[in-house]
Amino acid sequence: MKPMRRARRQITDPAEVRALVERCRTVRVGAVDEDGVFVVPLSFGHEWVEGHLVLYLHSASEGRKVAAFSRGPRVAIEMDVELGVITGDFACAYSFSYQSIMGSGLIAPVANVAEKRHALELIMRHMAPNVPRDSSGEFSFSDEAVERVAIFRIDIDELAAKQRL
Repeated sequence: MKPMRRARRQITDPAEVRALVERCRTVRVGAVDEDGVFVVPLSFGHEWVEGHLVLYLHSASEGRKVAAFSRGPRVAIEMDVELGVITGDFACAYSFSYQSIMGSGLIAPVANVAEKRHALELIMRHMAPNVPRDSSGEFSFSDEAVERVAIFRIDIDELAAKQRL
């Protein structure tokens, strides 16, 4: 990954990067197919494996993104947290306060039922942490729902975090 132009804005502390991922609610995934470049916003679950971010996405099992993601291409990701407007004395002095993550990695469909359940658990923990769970403390998913849903895994191999406060 190229060095960040404004290195003083880069978030380098791994704990801060992890906390930022937790605060983000949407990941935007950029991909390319035969019709060109596209970006799609998605809910996600995540985990850190040997220091690398792994994202899990869920989807219906048909459509443009499923066709593109199923080929296992390299994709780009972006996540951010809006912190408000920075005001100024003139129009060009205005800006926006934010924290963001940009990166890329390989996307692949998840077919293994156990990994699909794991992915759904991570998505629910991230997106709906207050939803009631079963007696074992886990979310429950019917076999039919697990079979029907498409799950994709992105192994992020390039990641940069930035902030403008």
